Amino acid sequence: MQSANFHTSRAKEYVELHDQVQTSIGLLDSLESFLSTFQKDLTAVAGQISDLQDRSQDIENKLKSRRRIERPLSSLISEITIPPALSTTILDTNVGEPWIEAIEDFERRLTLSKSRSRVKAARDLGEVMEGLRIVAATKLRGFFMALFQPIRASVTTNMQVLQTSVLLKYSPLYAFLHRQAHDVALEVQRSYVGAARLYYETGFRRYSRSLSYVKSRTTEKFENIVASNNERDLKLDLDRLAHSRVDGPAVTLAYMADDKSYREPVEAMYRSLFVVFMDNTTAEYAFLSAFFNVAPSIITADSKPPLSPRGSLSPEGGVFLELRSSASDYGGQRVVSGGSATFSDLASLPISKEEQANYDSLWKQIFDPVLEYCKTFVRSVLEPKPPVIPLLTMIRLSEDVVTEVQKLFRGAMSENTAALKKLAEGTSGGYFSRATVTTDAMITALCQKYIVLFNAFVYLTVNEEETMIFDKYDIFSSLYPTGFNCGVAS
Repeated sequence: MQSANFHTSRAKEYVELHDQVQTSIGLLDSLESFLSTFQKDLTAVAGQISDLQDRSQDIENKLKSRRRIERPLSSLISEITIPPALSTTILDTNVGEPWIEAIEDFERRLTLSKSRSRVKAARDLGEVMEGLRIVAATKLRGFFMALFQPIRASVTTNMQVLQTSVLLKYSPLYAFLHRQAHDVALEVQRSYVGAARLYYETGFRRYSRSLSYVKSRTTEKFENIVASNNERDLKLDLDRLAHSRVDGPAVTLAYMADDKSYREPVEAMYRSLFVVFMDNTTAEYAFLSAFFNVAPSIITADSKPPLSPRGSLSPEGGVFLELRSSASDYGGQRVVSGGSATFSDLASLPISKEEQANYDSLWKQIFDPVLEYCKTFVRSVLEPKPPVIPLLTMIRLSEDVVTEVQKLFRGAMSENTAALKKLAEGTSGGYFSRATVTTDAMITALCQKYIVLFNAFVYLTVNEEETMIFDKYDIFSSLYPTGFNCGVAS
């Protein structure tokens, strides 16, 4: 009874406890349901993370692929496209120094674009490239024609300065024409050849005419050693013999002919023309082989700068810039503008036989008229026939070049020999003429002339082994069998 009362008094607490238990059970059921839902969501999230990881891997692989082609693609785009500054230079500016680098850059892009013809973008840009090429070729043609105009207009144009300071500087532009617009390059080449031909023809025509004026003031005719009474045959003139060397005295300039008192011997006139001709022709040939020597590929930044020709002697005393050392007019070290290398360096540049033939042809086209003027002047020098020593002096200067002088020299020596033999054998008289009477004064003068002639021959002998003079011409031995002893050992 007491126990029942105890439980009855606590019934309310039991009911509350029961309600709490029921509430807890409900909460646990809710938690169970939530955890179940969370597990499902977590599984879904895990799947999405896995998908994201796969997609991330794909993106990373694609990124690596893009990075691998990024540089080649960037290089391709850079090579086949034309920067605005480059197109502006070609289209909107006149040809000048900025064009040298611009044309090299444009030619490189043009060549690369042609080599990438399988690329659609390169094909699309091909028409733009071709348009710029045509514009550049047209402007360069006009530019070079304008540069050649002073050569055509006046013989006082300084060719050496024009070649070294202007034309060689712009040789990369001609190289572009040669490789990318060959017909235009040939037109430019023909224009230069025509201008240079007219320039040198006019200059040498005037120069040879001036030398002819000087030559006409001094007339020396050949007389055999017996018949000659000229005082010059009694004295050895070393100053005149010096004209047998290229690096001899100063050459005669055209303006000197205006001085009516100016005189020079025939060998000096001959040497002046010879030296000036050789100096200008060799310098011009060197320029041709430098300016028109075009590499088959595009010139790179590592390429050597163009060479500069040396200064050439002036047939007009101002037409060509005279740059020579104090030692001589032709020998010695030349002054070269800008510190550039001389054309002697061209010997190390390999050229093909075709290129060599092309340079020879250009040179011949330019100097054909000049050669005719030189031949005409040389013939005038040899008419009338000069004395023996001037003839030998000219031979020494141009040995193996002018055979006509050698023929005259042989004839003159033969006449001397025949005259001596005739005098020595006493056969100068005949049935109807009286024999020549030899006197001591005649023999003394004859020996003096003989000694001068012999010493001149020795002076003009190049080396001890040379036998051209003494073996071919027996004038020196012809005296001794006749009893003439002039004191010179045979």
